Amino acid sequence: MPHTGVVPSALPTGDPAPPDGRLSRTTLDAAYGVTFGAYVHVPFCETRCGYCDFNTYTAPELPGVSRGTYADTVLAEVRLAADVLRSGDALGGRIPPLTSIFFGGGTPTLLPAEHLGVIIAELRDQFGLAPDIEITTEANPETVTPGYFDRLRAAGFTRVSLGMQSAVPKVLAVLDRRHRPGRPEEAVAEARAAGFEHVNLDLIYGAPYETDDDWQRSLESAIGAEPDHISAYALVVEAGTAMYRQVESGIIPAPDDDAMADRYVMADELLTAAGFEWYEVSNWARTPSAACRHNELYWSDANWWGFGPGAHSHVSGVRWWNVKHPTRYAALLDGGGSPAAGRETLDPAARYTEKIMLGVRMRAGLPTYELTAQARRSLPQLASWGLIEHDSLRAEQVVLTQRGRLMADAVVRELLA
Repeated sequence: MPHTGVVPSALPTGDPAPPDGRLSRTTLDAAYGVTFGAYVHVPFCETRCGYCDFNTYTAPELPGVSRGTYADTVLAEVRLAADVLRSGDALGGRIPPLTSIFFGGGTPTLLPAEHLGVIIAELRDQFGLAPDIEITTEANPETVTPGYFDRLRAAGFTRVSLGMQSAVPKVLAVLDRRHRPGRPEEAVAEARAAGFEHVNLDLIYGAPYETDDDWQRSLESAIGAEPDHISAYALVVEAGTAMYRQVESGIIPAPDDDAMADRYVMADELLTAAGFEWYEVSNWARTPSAACRHNELYWSDANWWGFGPGAHSHVSGVRWWNVKHPTRYAALLDGGGSPAAGRETLDPAARYTEKIMLGVRMRAGLPTYELTAQARRSLPQLASWGLIEHDSLRAEQVVLTQRGRLMADAVVRELLA
């Protein structure tokens, strides 16, 4: 999703970014007091999954690039960010402390935990950390061990997100996942033993050849591992990926929309029965404290700086993205400049559209006072169609029903009509 720190392989178009990365006084004034987080992109992978569209690289694709020096390169961007944000008189060194840090990829756990810890320490020194900060890393189950989890905890991490995707061998194979079935569940137990209170398992549904029974098996395995958070995402076959080429050539079937809708319902019902509650269309948590606060930052139009090649950032309606290739990223920082490739300033209409698109996906609901008069007039019709809760009209919060979550895009279109 280009509006978050997550790094797709294709960058958007935009205006040229200033070589020094500077932000205007108006932008900095508006940033003061707004929730602020950091995303750190680690672009390295051992192998490339056929469905993945993120800006990632295997070792043979990066000749001459050292994983051992990557943390040092990121530190240079951290210092640049601190300098940019301190340049506004309104901040005057009062940069809002970070409420969350999220390491994504790629596979961050291919780097030594100590290297990740060095980045956390620099973020702490430059920005300060909120007392209850959430610090998450994504991890592939085959890249972590009990000792590695211990080192993550020592580095300051409070949360880990494991890429399980499926519990079924044939589904893992079609997704090009390398871990053996059962390994993610073991990793959850290892993370718990290391002291991680918050552990997420990521699942993907709708893969070619997956059956309803396969999906139920994956859900039951994930629930049985006893994480406190589970994410379930419909498979999207992105243009340019190996899976896209396989689908286009007829080697494997395309995902079936009706089957994916059925599997979403199955996920929601099984997870709810197991004590999880949805708080965003694709995310369920056992308790409010288990929700991913970093992702909530994206969905609530807060501010974040994305570090790393291809990473996206947002401050007060100004969005920018870094150059994609790690070599170019490092060269720009080594030269004392910003690694930003492009920038755009969102006008009020674009910010309103994004507020609707993201806010409506949240269980907390979208306040009706933030809607236009025309959008508010559409609410009774949406309720009669069973897409938003009838209580939404009385509570002045637009909350999707289960059917509405399946048709979230249609609800957004109606609200923006």
